[in-house]
Amino acid sequence: MEDDKTFVFGSFRLSPAQRILLDDQKPLRLGSRALDILVTLVERAGETLPKDQLIARTWPDTVVDEGALRVHVAALRKALGDGRGGRRYIANIPGRGYSFVAPVTREHARPATPSPSEAAETNNLPAPLMRIVGRDDVIAALGTQLARRRFLTIVGPGGIGKTTVAVAVAEAVRSCYRDGVWFVGLASLADPDLVPSALGAALGVHPSAANPLAGLAAWLRDKAALIVLDSCEHVIGAAAAVAEAVLKAAPNVSILTTSREPLRAEGESLHRLPALELPSDSVGLSASDALRYSAVQLFNERASAAVDGFALADADVPAVLEICRRLDGIPLALELAAARVGVFGVRDLAAHLDDRFRLLTAGRRTALPRHQTLGATLDWSYQLLPEEERAVLRRLSVFAGDFPLEAAVAVAADPGPSEIVDHIANLVGKSLVAADPRGEIAQYRLLDTTRLYASEKLRSSGELQQIARRHAEYYRALFEPAEAESESRPQAEWLAIYGRHLDNVRAGLDWAFSAEGDPQIGVALTVAVVPLWVHLSLMGECRERVERALAVLEGDEPATARQRMQLSQHSVGH
Repeated sequence: MEDDKTFVFGSFRLSPAQRILLDDQKPLRLGSRALDILVTLVERAGETLPKDQLIARTWPDTVVDEGALRVHVAALRKALGDGRGGRRYIANIPGRGYSFVAPVTREHARPATPSPSEAAETNNLPAPLMRIVGRDDVIAALGTQLARRRFLTIVGPGGIGKTTVAVAVAEAVRSCYRDGVWFVGLASLADPDLVPSALGAALGVHPSAANPLAGLAAWLRDKAALIVLDSCEHVIGAAAAVAEAVLKAAPNVSILTTSREPLRAEGESLHRLPALELPSDSVGLSASDALRYSAVQLFNERASAAVDGFALADADVPAVLEICRRLDGIPLALELAAARVGVFGVRDLAAHLDDRFRLLTAGRRTALPRHQTLGATLDWSYQLLPEEERAVLRRLSVFAGDFPLEAAVAVAADPGPSEIVDHIANLVGKSLVAADPRGEIAQYRLLDTTRLYASEKLRSSGELQQIARRHAEYYRALFEPAEAESESRPQAEWLAIYGRHLDNVRAGLDWAFSAEGDPQIGVALTVAVVPLWVHLSLMGECRERVERALAVLEGDEPATARQRMQLSQHSVGH
């Protein structure tokens, strides 16, 4: 298909070269697969295309069945409004395939090969060198949002792919901005005062020395452009000031920013970029089933690029899913892990992820320093924190799994007046603590990689034993009324209250019975948690924990007689 063709049908304009579909000049949200199907059908409008031909064009490197094609055709019809108001675009020809049946005209949208000077005048976006995996819907949605909102920030933890998505969004909507799209990389800036200069350099404008920001805003006043400010977190105040000044002065300019926390500037809309997808239940998954999920797709593609002949086998699926889960579905971490498959193999790699900061160090030599190793990625975020927030993050690493705000305050706050709640809110905003506000009580957690990193920092700070003691004591106190309440509360309600704490109970017991721990706390916590193990039918774990506690209580001291009796009953009974 020629690069200079735009296809027009109904209220739609389709540009295959730019991979964008406009409806009344506004970008229409459309997934990459659906767009491939549309381009193929429109290219040969009026012909009936067999289903296997459409599948081969849309999934050239993947084996899929006709069901996947039907799903994407249905989504495409819905997006086009096919069947509403008498409109008809795609016909299903029974037993033969699909046909695009609406009248189509072709227009010359732009020169097929822009001159270098013309390309430089309207675009300085870095070209992606590898296929973007699992972000089609996000890119389409953000492109649509930019048509309605002039100021959008993509937020997420390091390595989640914010820059990749921002560049793809900018490329997708480039034709909507008469004066081009401009990428401004801020990662290398050490001085926030240099942000206006970086913007001026990208635009080819020399701002005045007296007031560079005012000069840039004035130059942009009559422009219709998109500006991408990438990696704002370390110069966040200056980036916010630039964004506000430009948007107020230039009504046809839009700004897309990436940051590990919101800019908190006027008019800003947020999109928190999620991790790649993983199956909720992995039992019995085949390789083809697992490859339906974007985290596995990315790992597989990058491993295939790093290791000649690599192919995901059914026997490898559990190990690959373990890698993807423990790396939290974060693209950079998965890429670093995939680069090590040739050294360790999939199963050994999964088995050694506790040592991931020494293991995952094979990033691209040309990448930013903070993206060359997993540890460097977290160093960047940690070093940007004020000391009070660093201390809170370190202390929160003692939690295993989810924890409520009350637990965080009890374990991580210093004695006396504390701003712990504000510190936790800031860590959530900076993508270092994940928050789940659903349910009656909000729950928080650290991503597994962040928790391991912060745990190392806690150990080197000399606070580990003190914070681990607070953690175990908190759960001992929490479970003290559990047995009595098990008799008075409905079982479902009781399990909802206490069942969610099992991972933290295990962590508390492991510390209490360790060489540096306090076995008396461990005994009391064991006694208090026995009803939970019984309700969950975890009899093997219950017996093992009870026997461990009884071993500590050897002897006939009166002070421990009641605990020995309680534990002995459970040891015999279960």
